Amino acid sequence: MASLKEVRARISSVTSTSKITSAMKLVSAAKLRRAQDAIVAFLPYKDKLSEMLGNFVASSTEELSMPLAAQRKAKRVAIVAIASNSSLCGAFNSNIVKRVRAEISSLQSSVEGIEVYAIGKKISQTFEKMGLTGEANYDNLVDTPDYDKTGELVDKLVQDFLEKKIDKVLLVYNHFKNTASQEVRCEQFLPVAAKTGKEELHSKDYILEPDANTVIGQLLPRVVRLNMYGAILDSIASEHGARTTAMQIATDNALDLLQELKLSYNKARQAAITNELIDIVSGSEGQK
Repeated sequence: MASLKEVRARISSVTSTSKITSAMKLVSAAKLRRAQDAIVAFLPYKDKLSEMLGNFVASSTEELSMPLAAQRKAKRVAIVAIASNSSLCGAFNSNIVKRVRAEISSLQSSVEGIEVYAIGKKISQTFEKMGLTGEANYDNLVDTPDYDKTGELVDKLVQDFLEKKIDKVLLVYNHFKNTASQEVRCEQFLPVAAKTGKEELHSKDYILEPDANTVIGQLLPRVVRLNMYGAILDSIASEHGARTTAMQIATDNALDLLQELKLSYNKARQAAITNELIDIVSGSEGQK
């Protein structure tokens, strides 16, 4: 059995840990609220723009030119994986790693090459260990999401797609459902699949200037950028939700352990007092 001094040291250590995890939970909860506010402010614009694009495509009576929606056999595939720059967020990063590995395994037999784009230090480090070197460093996007910086990555992917250096782009990230639940998603980023919304065509009559191809040519790249930026915001909210839950669980476990340690300490203290009383009584009896 551990001595009273050792138990006291453990009680002090666990108490300090519980304070740290509790503080980290509060910080993550505050960051989660800001991330949710950013998503709430962003989604209506993104959804409306996507809806407009789909309606324009569906209502157009002329032949449309949409290079970003061109379907072709996928010989070279790019995977964009979004994780975090730090740990202590449960299975948030490991789930992304598992999904990326699964996608690579399923694609290796049917494609000529796979490129990876990592957003987040944790996934970047994993790619390096797997022997997959990223095209560039985009780790700062998960700490300070920036639409223009995101556009640089999207422009690179779009350029490679149009030049047929890559034929397909997959986007892997965590979708925020609630604080305790995040869903790993793997979506096709390029080529773009425009939602047509044909069920609403009878009530919509668009007049486009100068013409449909010009309008859609300006709108489609913006929608592509918004899709990437939206996935990053979604992943950031998922990260803070996962860390809030992980720190809450860690705090609860620390408090449970603290109760057990205090119980052990009290038992050991009572045993020590009892032994001292026995020694005193034995010594007293021996002097009679």
